[in-house]
Amino acid sequence: MRKSIRRVGRYVAIGFVLLCVAAVSISALINRALPTHSQVVDHLSTLEKARLAEVFHLRQALGDKVWPGWGQKDIPVIVYNEKYAFLIGYADPPAGWIKMPQRVMRGGPWQLVPDDTFQGQAYYRQPLPDPKITPENFTVLVGQRWVATMETREYAEISFYAGFRKQLPSGLRAVFPYPVVWKLLMGETDTYIGAVEHEAFHCFQGMLAPSRLEEAENINRLQAKYRWDDSALNNAWQQEMNLLVKAVRAASVDKAAELAGAFLAERDKRRAAPTFDNSLVIYERQREWLEGLAKYAELSIGRLAATTPGYKSLSSLTADPNFKHYATRERFWSQQLDEARRLMGRKGEVRFYYSGMAQAALLNRLLPCWKERIFNQSVMLEDLLREVVHRP
Repeated sequence: MRKSIRRVGRYVAIGFVLLCVAAVSISALINRALPTHSQVVDHLSTLEKARLAEVFHLRQALGDKVWPGWGQKDIPVIVYNEKYAFLIGYADPPAGWIKMPQRVMRGGPWQLVPDDTFQGQAYYRQPLPDPKITPENFTVLVGQRWVATMETREYAEISFYAGFRKQLPSGLRAVFPYPVVWKLLMGETDTYIGAVEHEAFHCFQGMLAPSRLEEAENINRLQAKYRWDDSALNNAWQQEMNLLVKAVRAASVDKAAELAGAFLAERDKRRAAPTFDNSLVIYERQREWLEGLAKYAELSIGRLAATTPGYKSLSSLTADPNFKHYATRERFWSQQLDEARRLMGRKGEVRFYYSGMAQAALLNRLLPCWKERIFNQSVMLEDLLREVVHRP
């Protein structure tokens, strides 16, 4: 009997090893076929134009429901690939772009894209001679206008594979399942559209509060000073996020307010630690204002597209197999909320995108007038939460 059990165990182990070998081999074959350059380089492909057309359409239709005035703003977009930057929604633009908040002039003259249009209108391009000097993914000024900037969806995927590959040990690079991770992070076109809307909200912040945007972006210099590896502070951060996410998901307004108070108390306790510098308090608050609000807008507009009666995405996007017509956005919102609790051990400011977003979602429930005040000088998300918690 024991020999039979051992024999079965060996067969199971051998089978498992063979499955692993097969999986690794298949992954290696798939990786060899991953794209390394854009199929269309010198103009925007039909699919890229369809995605960007939906960005404009979505914001114009639902932007004001996410944030009063956002949908009415005229916000051009720059997208770029490995060789060109393309400017759409801006007639006769002045040369280059101004990197914000450093106010550094970049690029050269914009040239009409020959024999092509975007929604019947001319659009522009310029070559990118230095791969390190791009419009990046944020907002820039072209002349005096705020412009949202983002990689094309195709080039974002190519950049992801290349960047992720460099971070892995050499032994894993050939077999790591890059497409699986890409699909989780940005694989759906709906997620890409939301990312462009995120940068368009930064434009909105720049239009309404330019000095606040510059201050909140400049303070990112403190990222190097932040104690990302401090285990005690990280554990305390985890407790904060657990309470904050519970508050967002609370069944009643009273319970949400109670948990918001617990979140703020835990936050104050963490910041009172002798190893935590007061300048880092300002850093957290500023980055939550800048990136948390944009993250909130990014997720909210996708959820609205899924739930607003009568909203229809553009028919030109039906040719995109990665577009889900926003049907996955409610699930994505829940996943992103869960992500707020999983960032404790990671370096980098992405944690503030999520903590700011969750506070904004909570304020939307507890303080309906909060959007009228959050652009006022020095008003931060947690300040408004404290008002809710401490009022009679």
